[in-house]
Amino acid sequence: MTGYLLGIDIGTSIVKAAVFDRGGQEVAYATRRTNIASPQPDWAEADPAEIWSATCIVIGQVLTMVPAENIAAIGLSGAMVGAWVLDAQGQALRPGIFWSDGRAQPLIDERIAQDPAFLSRIFAESGSAMQQGCTLPVLAHLAVHEPAVLARAHAVVGAKDFIRAQLTGVIATDIVEAAVAPGSARARGRSPALIALFGLEDWAHLLPEPQPSESLAGFVTEAAAGVTGLRIGTPVAIGAGDVAASVIGAGGLASGAAVSILGTTCLNGVTVPQPVFTPPDLGILFTLPGDLWLRTMVNVAGTLNIDWALAALCPDFADAPDAYERLAVIAGESPAGAQGAVYVPYLSEVGIIAPMVEPAARGGFAGLAPRHRRPDLLRAVYEGMAYAIRDCFAATGLDFDTVRLVGGGARSAFWRQMIADVLGRRVEVPEGREFGAKGAALLAGTAIGWYASIRQASTSTCRILHVHEPVRDKRYARGYARYRTYAGALAEARPPTEQRPMS
Repeated sequence: MTGYLLGIDIGTSIVKAAVFDRGGQEVAYATRRTNIASPQPDWAEADPAEIWSATCIVIGQVLTMVPAENIAAIGLSGAMVGAWVLDAQGQALRPGIFWSDGRAQPLIDERIAQDPAFLSRIFAESGSAMQQGCTLPVLAHLAVHEPAVLARAHAVVGAKDFIRAQLTGVIATDIVEAAVAPGSARARGRSPALIALFGLEDWAHLLPEPQPSESLAGFVTEAAAGVTGLRIGTPVAIGAGDVAASVIGAGGLASGAAVSILGTTCLNGVTVPQPVFTPPDLGILFTLPGDLWLRTMVNVAGTLNIDWALAALCPDFADAPDAYERLAVIAGESPAGAQGAVYVPYLSEVGIIAPMVEPAARGGFAGLAPRHRRPDLLRAVYEGMAYAIRDCFAATGLDFDTVRLVGGGARSAFWRQMIADVLGRRVEVPEGREFGAKGAALLAGTAIGWYASIRQASTSTCRILHVHEPVRDKRYARGYARYRTYAGALAEARPPTEQRPMS
């Protein structure tokens, strides 16, 4: 009897595959890096053939550990929005465009000049501050600059949808992807009003009608089986965007659950039973399977700050296999509060989008004195990210007791405890590594009837590996006060007032 689920996660620069048993235990995984091309400034594209090849490779690798005949179903996740332009056979007509692409910004600027309330109109419908790499603005750009390509197109979808088309021959998309295109948060899908706002009525037929993430899309074709090693006829679910899949995988599919995804970027959100549109024009509202939503604030630079600190401040061991462990040990030599040193983690060329929108914001150290040494600076970097997480959660205006922490940053016990102390909340770290792939796999399991619902699948398969209770430390309270002063100055804005103290 087949007894495992395969989850595939198409990231911006890495493709992952992981296999899970019915209890959600990860039993095999494989990853492969892919390239991001920038043929023009601010463009971010991928070669569809490379993405499909990488997917075939990682599938083949996990199948050496779990035979194909034991895979009961397949789920898909991936980086959301952007634009993958497909013909009727599911083949890409041009390079795939990722969420981080900036080609549509001049078009957006033009619309704002014509209508200063343009972005607010989008937020009122979607609950999200729109990114320039979202599907609708990118499609509007293509309609102007590549109409001949669109004339040959059958659909414009996301990265994971391209892979699903290769596996099954079926072109489709999910409600999570459609609602953040931008779409309608209330309707949990497309927004005819926003399609019209972008002048895309003539191209609306290219946007597939969104399907429930936990529904069945199709089955592995003979051609796909030949290049992947999968069993012909293996069921494939619709799946969901990476944020929603990670929340599912982390056991966060319950009202009031708070989740931090501490990866290259740092996303902080609270699951809610109805769409939340406050504060206005700030943050992203994700539609989740299971009739839920996730109100989020994103710090554009997450573990990127740690990578930078390692390279800039620790070149003597930056390439060592245990570099991150050594980094935390050195940072731990400095006391809480980093002896007054402050680091603001706005380490991005595009500024910040939470807890305020400010393209001019940049990171930096502040409060330095002759007494400060490398341990103080390193600790300040860790603390700065913890303070930024606190700022982001405060900006949601939502309350919670516990944070589920996932992503690469969750591997550091030093950092986990610090985040708990700074937030004044319990931090739980679920067991596992590939939470996006796990969420995709659970959607597939729900599609074939293994679980009564995706909510039940999410909660019943989550096991907590580490728990960190907050320790009250006035040094963090003072450090956070310093941080807010300097962060406000660097962002040329004042952080929002919190609803509830987090110290």
